[in-house]
Amino acid sequence: MTPLVGIVLVSHRAEIAFGVRTLIEQMAGPGVVVAPAGGTDDGRTGTSYCRILGALRTAATGEAGAVVLPDLGSSVLATRLVLTDHPGIHAVLADAPFLEGAVAAAVTAASGAALPTVLKAAEEARHASKF
Repeated sequence: MTPLVGIVLVSHRAEIAFGVRTLIEQMAGPGVVVAPAGGTDDGRTGTSYCRILGALRTAATGEAGAVVLPDLGSSVLATRLVLTDHPGIHAVLADAPFLEGAVAAAVTAASGAALPTVLKAAEEARHASKF
């Protein structure tokens, strides 16, 4: 089986990252690796270089790579730093809404789509009307 694109969730709170992971795993089904990186190393609000790196190493395995969804501004900065420091990690940062983008990315990844298609699905979630 061809490896699927992984999903990395970078949030300022561990509870948010784990909650979104639970939701998208139920929607996307088995096979898509979803790695949360939430909160600081000591459990506070913020982001952690080490948690982001660990999540990337979990989700961006093989040739498929991973899409990273950050929640707020500094999670983007922290993720960019990790990706700059580790150019061998095959991952892209999505400019997408956190929850809606994660759902769209995971469902698209579950279909076996390639990284550019999964990234596009996440970013297009910005335009999904709720009613």
